[in-house]
Amino acid sequence: MGVAKSWRFSLTPAAAKLALLQHQNGYNGGGGGGGAAKLQSLRSPKTAPFSPRQRKQQQPPATRRWSVVCGLMLFGLGLVSLFTGHVASDLEWWYTQRVANHGLYLKLTGNGREAIDVWKSKYSKFYYGCSERGRHYPPAKKEKASNGYLLIATSGGLNQQRTGITDAVVVARILNATLVLPELDHHSYWKDDSDFVNIFDVEWFMSSLAKDVTIVRRVPEKVMRSMDKPPYTMRVPRKSEPEYYIDQVLPILLRRRVLQLTKFDYRLSSNLDDELQKLRCRVNYHALRFTKSINELGQKLVMRMRQMATRFVAVHLRFEPDMLAFSGCYYGGGDKERYELAEIRKRWATLPDLSPLDERKRGKCPLTPHEVGLMLRALGFTNDTYLYVASGEIYGGEETLRPLRELFPNFYTKEMLANEELKPFLPFSSRLAAVDYIVSDESDVFVTNNNGNMAKILAGRRRYMGHKRTIRPNAKRLSALFMARDQMDWDTFAKKVKSCQRGFMGEPEDMKLGRGEFHEFPYACICEKPSSSIENKDHHTQVVKDSTRKTRNPYNVYSREKALHISMKRNTGKSERDHENDEVFPD
Repeated sequence: MGVAKSWRFSLTPAAAKLALLQHQNGYNGGGGGGGAAKLQSLRSPKTAPFSPRQRKQQQPPATRRWSVVCGLMLFGLGLVSLFTGHVASDLEWWYTQRVANHGLYLKLTGNGREAIDVWKSKYSKFYYGCSERGRHYPPAKKEKASNGYLLIATSGGLNQQRTGITDAVVVARILNATLVLPELDHHSYWKDDSDFVNIFDVEWFMSSLAKDVTIVRRVPEKVMRSMDKPPYTMRVPRKSEPEYYIDQVLPILLRRRVLQLTKFDYRLSSNLDDELQKLRCRVNYHALRFTKSINELGQKLVMRMRQMATRFVAVHLRFEPDMLAFSGCYYGGGDKERYELAEIRKRWATLPDLSPLDERKRGKCPLTPHEVGLMLRALGFTNDTYLYVASGEIYGGEETLRPLRELFPNFYTKEMLANEELKPFLPFSSRLAAVDYIVSDESDVFVTNNNGNMAKILAGRRRYMGHKRTIRPNAKRLSALFMARDQMDWDTFAKKVKSCQRGFMGEPEDMKLGRGEFHEFPYACICEKPSSSIENKDHHTQVVKDSTRKTRNPYNVYSREKALHISMKRNTGKSERDHENDEVFPD
């Protein structure tokens, strides 16, 4: 309110001075004797040589009119000053209340923006994950009453397949289909032949989603024998809307009874109604639980990190050869690096030729381990911070990791924390990735050098689980800063890094409308806590919440009529087509 008061009261002297000058100029403009007129205008009534009536009679008509105008202007300016002062005070009060009450957390102070605690957001306590079914949520269709069996073939590494499994459950719900346990990818770069049962707890997966979708381990033999043709196989376009599945996929499912969708990753739109979005959250954050052996090893590593330090940072270094080749970036390794990464890049025939410098300027290049270390030190993490580094085969090996180790000597990996216990997992990259996933999820701070699948999945999960501190680099701005870091001192560099990372620190307010994929920003599944559950003694920062208010999914444009239309079509299906020349959709 101080700003508004100073604004309101400072207007009055300025207005008086302006009116006085204009009044003086009015006398001057009235004819000869400008100096005498100015002197008369400043005299008090007692010392004026003429009475008010005489002065009025001696003033020319134009001067009298100008005096009236000046008086009106002064009066009007005073009213405006009074009004704007009160409005400014009210607006300032309203703004400060909105900052406190609705999550605009970057408060401006006299010395600039409020410093952020790098270990924990003080606003995380105001939110919680919520994915309960709605009151009128229909039960899952029984196997015999469903529209058919849906087979899913996922694609990519562990976390890419996780998105596919999550969306597969939602698609089965949209189609009123019975979902067959998804098939994992055995032909990706990772060459892991693990099946669903080797990574996830199957019984828990099926039972926890029983109210949403009927899930079976395999298509019954009786159904397979009754089929005239093998299951129909198709690939749907990426980010397809529910209407596409109703219009294009459901008729085939009804006709063929068993349908397989291949390369199923990111094949469902982020824009869904709230009930389907919450189903995504139930699958991703509750139903997909790792097997007992994987979970036990992951928790052992967490416990060993906790024994050494009360809090630790998990850094996901996606710096394997395949990632660097896919990015099209250059990291200073000369002709050897260019040749090796170019050979790997040939795996993706559709990738265009890219300019490494342009990609770096666009923020498309993963940070190097050294750059990650510099970013963390600039943000305020000291060199006695304990780091758990989650990664696969780092390109360049120990030489690439050396700068990060020097910045943070308390450097640990799963290989360092588990010796004999890790041996059964070594041939299986997905199981190793699952161990890293568990430790990263349990860490106090999660940091990533990229915006890949694991970074997005874990960022979304950590938001859902209470907005645990999650730092992802603002690579577009940081890349220019790293290239120019030799031209500035450390304090300047650190200040600029902190500025760059505003909005990338995992604060609740980072969930801006329209930002990112739902897996990374699960808007529909984040709710505000009721005011009765929040205890805050500081009146100025107390957050008053309504237990019924929630942060909504900004992508949700579904009307009730549209949702009802989809529901009716998926229940009744479409009439069978006259032919079966259904298109197989490529990427």
